[in-house]
Amino acid sequence: MGHSFDSRGVARRYAMTFRQGVGTLTRESLDFSPFEFRQQFTGSLSGDGATIRGTWEKADPGSGCTYDFDLSYTRVG
Repeated sequence: MGHSFDSRGVARRYAMTFRQGVGTLTRESLDFSPFEFRQQFTGSLSGDGATIRGTWEKADPGSGCTYDFDLSYTRVG
C-alpha cells in the first residue's frame, strides 16, 4: 500500500505491485480524497533502470477505464 499527497492537500491511497519491470498503482475505493473515481497507473522500467514510463487511467463510478495522461519518471544524478 502506498500513499500519495500533493501541495493542494489531496491525499490518496494506492495498492502497489512491481513484477518483471512493470509497476502498477491502483486506487479502487474511496480513501482520504473526496473524489469518487478509480485510478490506475501502469509503468515500465527502462533497461538501464533510470526511467519509468507509464500511463494513468481513470474511471468514474459505473464506467470503464479511460486514458487520462502519460507520465515519465527519470532518475537524476
